[in-house]
Amino acid sequence: MATARLDYVAPWWTYWLHNFPHFNFFFQSIDNTFKPEEASYQQSLIFLASVGAVGLGLSLLVLAVFLVCLCCCRKDIDEETKGPNTCCLTWSAVITGLIICSAVGVGFYGNSETNDGVYQLTYSLSNANHTLGGINNLVTGTLGNVQTGLKQHLERLDEIFAAKSEFLNSLRFMQLMVNNVIHEMMALPDINKANVDLAAIADQTALVEYYRWLTYLLLLILDLVICLAMCLGMAKQSRWLLITIMAFVVLSMILSWASLGAGTATAVGTSDFCVSPDKYIVNQTKDFLTADVAHYYLFCSPNLPNPFQQSLTICQRSLTTMQIQIQGLLQITVPIFPTAERDLLGIQRLLNSTEFSLHQLTALLDCRGLHKDYLDALIGVCYDGVEGLLYLSLFSLLAGCALSAMLCAIFRVWTLMGSRDKEYDDIDEEDPFNPQARRMSYNPRRSNIHSFCSYTSSLGSQASIQPPLPSASNASPPEYMNQSMLFGGSPRYENAPLIGRGSPPPSYSPSMRTTYLSMTDAQIRHFGTDFQA
Repeated sequence: MATARLDYVAPWWTYWLHNFPHFNFFFQSIDNTFKPEEASYQQSLIFLASVGAVGLGLSLLVLAVFLVCLCCCRKDIDEETKGPNTCCLTWSAVITGLIICSAVGVGFYGNSETNDGVYQLTYSLSNANHTLGGINNLVTGTLGNVQTGLKQHLERLDEIFAAKSEFLNSLRFMQLMVNNVIHEMMALPDINKANVDLAAIADQTALVEYYRWLTYLLLLILDLVICLAMCLGMAKQSRWLLITIMAFVVLSMILSWASLGAGTATAVGTSDFCVSPDKYIVNQTKDFLTADVAHYYLFCSPNLPNPFQQSLTICQRSLTTMQIQIQGLLQITVPIFPTAERDLLGIQRLLNSTEFSLHQLTALLDCRGLHKDYLDALIGVCYDGVEGLLYLSLFSLLAGCALSAMLCAIFRVWTLMGSRDKEYDDIDEEDPFNPQARRMSYNPRRSNIHSFCSYTSSLGSQASIQPPLPSASNASPPEYMNQSMLFGGSPRYENAPLIGRGSPPPSYSPSMRTTYLSMTDAQIRHFGTDFQA
């Protein structure tokens, strides 16, 4: 039953990345063929990695221009313009935080995709390494059985059958078959070197991928922590918290642009390999594999002949011929030479085990197993791996730009905090309308002063006193009442109106005004001593 052959088709994004311009350090265009051992190709990847440095430089330039404009164009902000500026700053911080959170989501997805692709690569390499190791063990075991076991038995039989020339001719023919098996086994490619290389590549790739995955994970968590700390810092307006946030934002911005450069160079280099992987692998394996063997496993086409088929067929025929010879010698020579039975049975056991190993070797040398591992590795790298790198590059770009905007917002918050502190420093501490000064003037030894709650409750408890309708003419204004004593230090409302004091219009609630105007002269005389500060 014919099996459908699996074909590899490079995804479109690898061709898009493969067409990126490749320049060396002298800005000369070079070939984009994957040649990592050449210095010019390495320079082109380093040139692509400098994209991160360019982005970092632009971010720092924008920050410098913003700081210059902030320092040179700074003006005193009046009360009417505070609201819109603060609103604009708040929305800028919110949008920046949303962009960073979105970028972190993209980064988590890209990090997972890249990790899945690299895991599939290492898993396929391990499977291929296991297959090649099995082939090497079978070839070594077969050669050991034939070269050591069969030859020893044939040498002893040659001594036993020394007097019978017809038996010696059979032994000479079997020795010829043994030599054929050894020759064909030795003609198989030496895969020891390929076995070691695949194991080393799989281990190194897994180690590098672990540190790459961990680094991106920590960077993503750092960006989330920065967003949360930014919200907390703007809410509390804490200087030390803003300074800490600025330090981590600068660090995260540098790491984001650096990851953009590294991700871009890695994605382009991997795409150069994914566009034509067969050519590179043939060049790398030409020292120990012939071109027909490499093409047989890379393409696994029914039109390509199995390069091992002839050798395996010769070995199988030689073993079958020796089996027939041993069966005849057992029937003829054992009655004449009983001592030869042990060696003849030993040869028969070795031939059976060698034939079984040869069947296993034939199955392992078939192209379908190794070709499937090859396709799985390509799909893992070129589909999941490169796609994940693209998402990680998008994360780095968004995070770098958003963090730059966040730094601008932090600098703006810093200037607003400085302006507010300056306004607080300009307040006269002896001003009677300064809430802080009135709180400092409060004497705690006056324990007989009623709070606003006790005052209002006492008003309700005196049923004999009937408050008249509010009238502005019959309410004589008392002296200024201390705010912190009566209303818990609330900065919003004054505790009593300042009618007749020649003061600015006070700010007090309607309920306070109603309560005050509803007081009779008797109530004023009753509570007047308590309100005097």
